[in-house]
Amino acid sequence: MHYDEVEQAVRELVAAADDEKRHRFGAETVVRLTAGDDLADAAEAEFDDDARQAFEQARTDPAGSTPDRLRAWLDLIDKGTLSDGDMDPQVLWALEALEHWAGFLADRDPEFVVQLAIRSLEAVDYEVSARLDDFLASPEMTAEFDRIGRHLR
Repeated sequence: MHYDEVEQAVRELVAAADDEKRHRFGAETVVRLTAGDDLADAAEAEFDDDARQAFEQARTDPAGSTPDRLRAWLDLIDKGTLSDGDMDPQVLWALEALEHWAGFLADRDPEFVVQLAIRSLEAVDYEVSARLDDFLASPEMTAEFDRIGRHLR
């Protein structure tokens, strides 16, 4: 499958899923994208002390947070970001995941779940460098695509 076919398949899976499945998938995915000790280490170079603390708090229980609480933390993070457009990709995906999750919780817009799924695929792609002409060729990409499908079907 080409990348654009994978993205279209994700959009179709999200569109066909009910709100409960979207919520469950989104909660698991935001936790997955914001977990990991390597993110704390990467945040050291990206944020000032207040932003780093807000990032850690947001990562503690993103699935159980409210959209307002997540947005407050994201505002603190934004104010304390030190990088100038060249942020560590894993930190960026974590921030985007938190933003998309807050958006979904507030509005229930399925597009936020699509974006979470795409960030999840991109995170795996970063690790294995998937081919654009056969995006699911690696076992890791296939496994992630299958995980998305299992949660949304």
